[in-house]
Amino acid sequence: MKIASWNVNSLNVRLPHLTRWLQEFAPDVVALQETKLEDARFPDDALAALGYRSVFAGQKTYNGVAILARTPPQDILAAIPGFEDPQKRVLAATLGEPGSPQALRIVNLYVVNGEAVGSDKYAYKLRWLAAVRDWLQEELRAHPRLVVLGDFNIAPDDRDVHDPKRWREKVLCSTPEREALRALLALGLHDSFRLHHQDGGHYSWWDYRLAAFERGWGLRIDLALVSDALRAQCVAAGIDLAPRTWERPSDHTPVWLELAS
Repeated sequence: MKIASWNVNSLNVRLPHLTRWLQEFAPDVVALQETKLEDARFPDDALAALGYRSVFAGQKTYNGVAILARTPPQDILAAIPGFEDPQKRVLAATLGEPGSPQALRIVNLYVVNGEAVGSDKYAYKLRWLAAVRDWLQEELRAHPRLVVLGDFNIAPDDRDVHDPKRWREKVLCSTPEREALRALLALGLHDSFRLHHQDGGHYSWWDYRLAAFERGWGLRIDLALVSDALRAQCVAAGIDLAPRTWERPSDHTPVWLELAS
């Protein structure tokens, strides 16, 4: 089973890219972030024609998340329990019969950017991540076979940053953000990419400015985490650079993992 995540930075603009990539890469499950579409405008029929069932939680202009799967997603949750937030940033769904030993729980996160260290948005990001940790702790109890993936807006360590000195203690790379990510991992989650690749220089996001992609000035901020119960089944993981080379690309590119059956 191939499971992927992609911040498409406007599904309205990037639907041709998504369509092409689904046909070429053929993932079984895809988590999308920054769809930037109200639910009434989500291209459900177009994706169904490609063999995907969709669940989504969107809003106009900003945010928005979706999960596409070959099998119908069930037991849908589109908010962090107990955390009041109008922004559409989370979506969870079960693939397979809920409660069965083989059911797979998918959690899609579009983590708050944070704007700048010390800002109100940065404080909101840390509160949001703390609420996500509490929620995921309960999700893991109910769903041992758990995959948490999305745009985390955090580079886990300096290997994931093209210029660690330049980014030191800046938003996306600050110590409190990385500590919040480590708190999620401490629940019993594993960065699938790092299960298979230990070297640096692999990125999933590049600023549109200054020809950052061409220069290799990127960050690895799109992650796919697997639970303890799935670690041994995670046989591969990677980053697909091809869509970032296409015309009018998202500033992110897909990340993926593969689970053995």
